[in-house]
Amino acid sequence: MFTTRPEIAGTFGAVASTHWIASQVGMAVLERGGNAFDAAVAAGFTLQMVEPHLNGPGGDCPIILHDAKAGVQRVICGQGPSPGAATVARIKGELGLDLIPGTGFLPAVVPGAFEAWTVMLRDWGTWSLRNVLEFAIGYARNGAHMVPRVVATVATVKPLFESEWRSSAAIWLRDGGPKAGALYANPALADTYERVLREAEAAGGSRERQIDAARDAWYRGFVAEAVEKFVHSFEALDASGRRHAGLLTADDMARWSAPIEAPLRYDYKSHTALKCGPWSQGPAFLQQLALLAGFDLAAMDPVGEELVHTVVECAKLAFADREAFYGDPDFVDVPIETLLSEAYNAERRKLVTDSASMELRPGSVGGTTPWVDHEAAARAELLTRAPGVGEPTVSRLGVSGADTCHVDVIDRWGNMVSATPSAGWLQSSPAIPGLGFCLGTRGQMFWLNEDLPNGLKPGKRPRTTLSPSMALKDGKPWMAFGTPGGEQQDQWSPLMLARMVNHRLGIQQAIDLPAFHSEHWPSSFWPRHARPGKLVLEGRYAPAVAEALRARGHEVDVGGDWSEGRLTGARREADGQIFAGANPRGMQGYAVGR
Repeated sequence: MFTTRPEIAGTFGAVASTHWIASQVGMAVLERGGNAFDAAVAAGFTLQMVEPHLNGPGGDCPIILHDAKAGVQRVICGQGPSPGAATVARIKGELGLDLIPGTGFLPAVVPGAFEAWTVMLRDWGTWSLRNVLEFAIGYARNGAHMVPRVVATVATVKPLFESEWRSSAAIWLRDGGPKAGALYANPALADTYERVLREAEAAGGSRERQIDAARDAWYRGFVAEAVEKFVHSFEALDASGRRHAGLLTADDMARWSAPIEAPLRYDYKSHTALKCGPWSQGPAFLQQLALLAGFDLAAMDPVGEELVHTVVECAKLAFADREAFYGDPDFVDVPIETLLSEAYNAERRKLVTDSASMELRPGSVGGTTPWVDHEAAARAELLTRAPGVGEPTVSRLGVSGADTCHVDVIDRWGNMVSATPSAGWLQSSPAIPGLGFCLGTRGQMFWLNEDLPNGLKPGKRPRTTLSPSMALKDGKPWMAFGTPGGEQQDQWSPLMLARMVNHRLGIQQAIDLPAFHSEHWPSSFWPRHARPGKLVLEGRYAPAVAEALRARGHEVDVGGDWSEGRLTGARREADGQIFAGANPRGMQGYAVGR
């Protein structure tokens, strides 16, 4: 099978990410004796500079890791919670909003990325914080190569920056702003990280103590103080068309630390998929596998209409359950065992027919049918009226413009990392003066109804779309993989795994095959819109496939030839060989290794 690039193979290590510079930074760490955790952290901080329109220091980052020495897998929840002042009464009652806006100060939550990266470095890494940060600081100080997408993003929000978000203009419109193919620096961010290092090293002591001192500087020191001062200093224009001050405080940041959890699991044909908990959409990946287990995908053409139809109809059911049941398990009892049980999925599987469903159909647990939003289709028009909206990560025809990144690492000892940093992208909210970055806006994912599983409450994690993936094979750690893409993350990733398992494809083969996505259910992003029955096919599908799917009732749009997904992955086989691949779409992702 033709692939756009080779699936690389080696025994020493591999890094695959959504940007070639971050991949090579991670590989440089491995070459200098660092382990997979050191490499992922260095790559992650670098992504903030080379893909600033897709993630930032004030964003989020869930991580799944495999610790080869201990033989265990863990999730680091780098998804920060809502502020203590974020209540339904405040936002809906006092401010008169029906939805939390997608941009500005109001949807800001505690930024989780710095905590997730530094906790992993402290507990599983071997390098000092200075050593892993030196790459990102160098790019921030001296300039990083700007891909065209950064320039296009800045151009889109330039009027907003010039007229409203002046602190963002100071960073991103300086000297005319970034130019495609040229270097662009962020001196304020370099200063911030260098100050963090000075304060960390002044604390003295062990590597671990210095990392904790850096976390203190971020969450209980000068960074938190600057955040609180700025978001309460004025009211910023946001996607609602109105101006609002922020709710986040330094105390909110000081009180939070990233939970470390066991991943959720589902066994699928001698493989075990691992995902984050129901504070993410990750379980929808597992629910799709549980439904698909009853279909003979191996007998289907991997690019045929029968496979597309089957996968999409199962996705509709899984994501309907996401809407109905998922939320922060510290606040709500999510019936995950039932949702993944064979009995439940055997009944749900009966809903998959030869025709496309136009309904949003969550399952019944405990004899009651939960509430889901059936009004989402009417809100799609709001997307055209709000400059600077964060995600959606995919345009109407599926062209990738993702506000998310991904990195996978495997080292020679068998350690593995799958991480999906996102949010805090340059267009999400006004930049904080003196820090060089802005806050993320993940709070837009809450419903303004505290009785719902994903309803807003103080200190609660929004049900994030960020969703790294890991898989075992015959009980042994096998693959780290994932993709940006908002709602599409847990559509493209299970498709990749299903094709590899059922059609015996390699990583690069599975990535390169044409893909698809559905927009049937409500989006997690403001304005929480849906397009019932909408199915976007990549342009390389045969015209007959599109026509056959239309005949089944799907609302089919055909996108560009290379428009679906930004997947990366790395796997380790039983003979010790490490294989890796990365998405060619967008001309940024790369896998490196030896």
